[in-house]
Amino acid sequence: MRSTLSFLVLLSLTRIMGRKEISEMTFFNFASAISIGSIAGNLSFNHRLSILNGIIALIVWSLLTLLSGRVVIKSKRARKVLNGEPLFIIKNGKMVGKSLRKVNLDTDTLTALLRQKDIFSITEVEYAIFEITGKLSVMKKDNKQPVTREDINIVNPQKKLSPIITGVVSDGVINKRNLEKLNLDTDWLNEQLLQNGISTVSGVFYAEVQPDHTLYIDSKNDHLHNR
Repeated sequence: MRSTLSFLVLLSLTRIMGRKEISEMTFFNFASAISIGSIAGNLSFNHRLSILNGIIALIVWSLLTLLSGRVVIKSKRARKVLNGEPLFIIKNGKMVGKSLRKVNLDTDTLTALLRQKDIFSITEVEYAIFEITGKLSVMKKDNKQPVTREDINIVNPQKKLSPIITGVVSDGVINKRNLEKLNLDTDWLNEQLLQNGISTVSGVFYAEVQPDHTLYIDSKNDHLHNR
């Protein structure tokens, strides 16, 4: 009876909390999932734990996890505290020692992660970013990139003004730091939004600057229509 009840309560709570791919889980998500599973296991076989206390513990932990997830979505500062932030491990073809030490990543592990991307030499890499999920995102140097249809059509090399795609708006909040890195300002951003029929940045769910300095915009209206 305890095992069945534990299973049903855990199933209900996980459905309420939503789903996330294991590969996309942050360390906090992983630790929270382990803790909830541990409580459910104790509810199942630990007779010293009353059924009521076990259910309460499961519900409280799940609600706190759900609340922290909402806070992370709404607050960039909370997102940075709870989940951390992506770090450049390799920048302009050079390893960033400070970032390696910050994530406790040694060169052997780094080269192993690169081999999983079919990269067998650091000299092939222009940028490598260590994501909050523990994955490594890599951009190869231009001479190591595979040929694309655009290459065959002779794309203007001067059009590529920034090395990577950069997010500049998240949930209606401007990331001024990223704009400054691209030598852009809020006036440029507002002008781009107006050209796309958006009068205020609060109407933008997400926006990112492409390598050619064009702006991709995902408006909040799009999300309302897709519900």
